[in-house]
Amino acid sequence: MPRKTGLPGHRVASAGSDIRSDMRHAGSESWPRSRHPTVEHSPGGALPDGSVAEDLDVTTGRTLATIEPAPASGPTQRRGRRAFHSRPRQRAGSTVRASAGLLTFMLLAVVQLVIERPMLLAERFVPGAGWIESLALAGYAAWLVGLLYDPHETARWRRRLWTLFALVFFTQLAIGLAGVDAFLMSGTLHLPIPAMIVAGPLYRGAGVFMPILFGATVLLVGPAWCSYLCYVGSWDLNAACARRRSSQLPWWRNWVRGGVFVLIALTAVALGPAGVPAATATALGLAVGIAGVAIMVVASRRTGSMIHCTMYCPVGLAADVLGKLSPFRLRIRDDACTDCGACALRCRYGALRPENIARRRPGLGCTLCGDCLAACRGRAIEYRLPLSSPATARSAFLVVVVSLHAVFLGVARI
Repeated sequence: MPRKTGLPGHRVASAGSDIRSDMRHAGSESWPRSRHPTVEHSPGGALPDGSVAEDLDVTTGRTLATIEPAPASGPTQRRGRRAFHSRPRQRAGSTVRASAGLLTFMLLAVVQLVIERPMLLAERFVPGAGWIESLALAGYAAWLVGLLYDPHETARWRRRLWTLFALVFFTQLAIGLAGVDAFLMSGTLHLPIPAMIVAGPLYRGAGVFMPILFGATVLLVGPAWCSYLCYVGSWDLNAACARRRSSQLPWWRNWVRGGVFVLIALTAVALGPAGVPAATATALGLAVGIAGVAIMVVASRRTGSMIHCTMYCPVGLAADVLGKLSPFRLRIRDDACTDCGACALRCRYGALRPENIARRRPGLGCTLCGDCLAACRGRAIEYRLPLSSPATARSAFLVVVVSLHAVFLGVARI
């Protein structure tokens, strides 16, 4: 039963084990005692939606409670409930949509005109049809950026578009392996494992197309390669989403990932001069990929965090480090953040540890995915771009990353 408070017309609903469990999963032992910002600054402690929050002791979880307005009766109660849960949806303007569509078409036009071998699938079957596919992908980008624009919808649609890309990528690989060469990039097969972006050229001493593509992408959108464009990362996200909230990752996770990077790089460098056959090198690469899938199935599903991407994948570490060259950033406004830790529960990359929030900037694992924006009631988390407002910075980021996704959807294959 809800317990009564001294506030007339209100009742307290205990947060119960769900909130305490969420805080424990997020590593609550290191979170400070916090108060909701609107309780301190609004009359009577009222939240914008009409509710009132008590002090939140996220260290123990013992005082977590939310004061809800006492229900009215009859039609007023139903209208009140609708008002309580309603919120205005943020919609992308025509300029944002048109920019995503135009950028996508321009990038695909360069692919059509510059690269001699047809890259778009439609062009490989019907000469000239690549331009129709380019227009279709441009329309897809304009539609998709509108779906991602509302921060409360970003996480849901990002997961869907990323899963779609992975399905298309691996379906083309399967059809190509079945004998339809048009679904392969060039007929020369490579392991579809992110670590091979680093290890492959080091072993062969050639084949730098993927490192160049990876580097160019990271310069544009930074570590968002790991949250929108990697063909394996979506597997890890879907595995982690088996749990509603993420667990806090250990501070030493990047040291583990750095060790994996060094080990794979040194092994690849040593295999070539040692005369190790390509079949043996391929078997070792396959073992690396199978180990990664096992980590997703076991560790990511159990913790709710993307363990493969944040503690195992060497390309993820490269994207995080080189991503500092990108102009896009996420920052936390000091005047709006109350250290409540709600954003940490939403981050599956372990980039919002207490020390990161205290410094008002996400940690090295931040991939600019934007999932945390909806978790912050104070709207303290913002995208940053030099000489731009936060709103413009986020719009520009979405335009670029969605356009790259649409282009990759059309041309990325093994």
